Amino acid sequence: MKHKVTFLPHKITVEAETDETIMEAALANGIELEHNCGGNCCCTTCHVIVREGETHLSAMEEEEADRLEECADLTPTSRLGCQVKIRGDVMIEIPERDPFRLDGLEELENFGEELLRSD
Repeated sequence: MKHKVTFLPHKITVEAETDETIMEAALANGIELEHNCGGNCCCTTCHVIVREGETHLSAMEEEEADRLEECADLTPTSRLGCQVKIRGDVMIEIPERDPFRLDGLEELENFGEELLRSD
């Protein structure tokens, strides 16, 4: 079954299959959605905000909830695009990202300090 997914701020509506993830729907339709970990729930770069149709999405699993706690600009309807499955019509906002923020990339957190210690 096909469902309508509207992506903001682009104001683009696409069709997605049942149980397709938000990330899969975006990428299949040429909509840029960062996904540094390749969709493995290891970062938060695919963070999206559900604006309408939250009940038409899969329930949040514990792994996604844990990862979202690390997300900057968290909202009550935040989800990870790589984890949430589409089960009806929804409206999704892709928040503007600060290019200097490294959300979900904890391994880079102390990178500069490690360089200084590598004498």
